[in-house]
Amino acid sequence: MTIERIGVIGAGQMGNGIAHVLALAGYDVVLDDINKETLAKALERIDKNMHRQAARGLIKDELIAPALKRIRVTQALDDMKDRDLVIEAATEDEATKKKIFQELCPRLSPNTLVATNTSSISVTRLATATDRPEHFIGIHFMNPVPMMQLVEVIRGIATDDTTFQAALEIVKRVGKTAAYAEDFPAFIVNRILQPMINEAVYTLYEGVGNVEAIDTAMRLGANHPMGPLQLADFIGLDTCLSIMQVLYEGLADSKYRPCPLLVKYVEAGWLGQKTGRGFYDYRGEHPVPTR
Repeated sequence: MTIERIGVIGAGQMGNGIAHVLALAGYDVVLDDINKETLAKALERIDKNMHRQAARGLIKDELIAPALKRIRVTQALDDMKDRDLVIEAATEDEATKKKIFQELCPRLSPNTLVATNTSSISVTRLATATDRPEHFIGIHFMNPVPMMQLVEVIRGIATDDTTFQAALEIVKRVGKTAAYAEDFPAFIVNRILQPMINEAVYTLYEGVGNVEAIDTAMRLGANHPMGPLQLADFIGLDTCLSIMQVLYEGLADSKYRPCPLLVKYVEAGWLGQKTGRGFYDYRGEHPVPTR
């Protein structure tokens, strides 16, 4: 199966990153979002990030203008009708994703493949909201997409070999490495990463260490490039909580119980960098721990 025209639904942090790497790889991209302002910011961010890559010698300057021309933005799902593949990169909420698929699929060609960028939700279950479970697959890019080299590829129970091979080819063409994951809650990376972050929040909650001590300990003691609480703020505390809830409900094991402090931060709307406050306060010149 030859794929050249790809649609991306959701122009937030993940969606614009996916559009970025697809366009650089030569794909014709349509980027959709219900929010016009989000679409405008996405194009600005893609432009900025491509120039940042060029400044670091990661890509050539002459690739930027043609890549940007390959991205077209829209607020109409009807513009996905000529796509060979559509990748959903909306918020990590099962009901939202299923609603998108139900509205999207009637607009597509019968042969169009559909993928989800979900970081934790069952691909098999999401496929039931489509009219093509055999042509549905999980393609989970890591954040930030332009920089991270791994992509998890997750087959649902009905996903056929043609769809799987097409997904692997896309990952290869954008210059990344595929890791095949079985369709279990949170797959591989988040199955390991999020409980670590949750345990760091428990360590904070129980007063074992403050924010700065915990992040410093893991940076210098475990040689992590970023402390777990700083990483949680980067990912988004709402996303971290959502993934822990998927693990807790899907595996029925108390070790995955979300920390009450994580729940409290999300209830307060302190979701991390995107809202200006999380385990750090980002509203000043430098991030300041909030506990």
